[in-house]
Amino acid sequence: MTGRSMLVVEAEVAGGDWDPDIGWAALAARAAETALALTPHAGLADASFAAEISVRFTDDAEVRQLNAAYRNRDKPTNVLSFPMVQADLLDTLSNGDDGEVLLGDIVLAAETVTAEAAAKNIAADTHAIHLIVHGTLHLLGYDHGTDDAAEHMEGIERDALARLGLPDPYGLDDGA
Repeated sequence: MTGRSMLVVEAEVAGGDWDPDIGWAALAARAAETALALTPHAGLADASFAAEISVRFTDDAEVRQLNAAYRNRDKPTNVLSFPMVQADLLDTLSNGDDGEVLLGDIVLAAETVTAEAAAKNIAADTHAIHLIVHGTLHLLGYDHGTDDAAEHMEGIERDALARLGLPDPYGLDDGA
């Protein structure tokens, strides 16, 4: 948690070959806070309750298992997001019994993130920041199921990465 923010980002390195010299928890908090600030839900950071996001850094095997169980896709992927609040209810959140609202979980797969970063010729932590921004937006109800929705979501991602001093993640794609 930074400053007066009531956005709590809990991060855990649970598996995979994540560089131990990188402060993954601080990286996750910066990425999530920046993404949130660029949405109509930015007020959650100043709410009277704690809005919480959990970020789990793990390996491809765990992500593959989660992807198979929850998305019927038996393969690893770079990031999974599990929203805990329906998007249409985000504006109506009120203080719960314990003063916290879990917005959801974000899970990243080390081997896939590292391979994608290498293919883009960027550092794994830079790619992880983008994926946490992306995952945070999914927790807030954004998706990329249509061209218009993808364009809108990618615009927020570009703005967030620019605020963090990082390059346009989509400008790095090889047209794929």
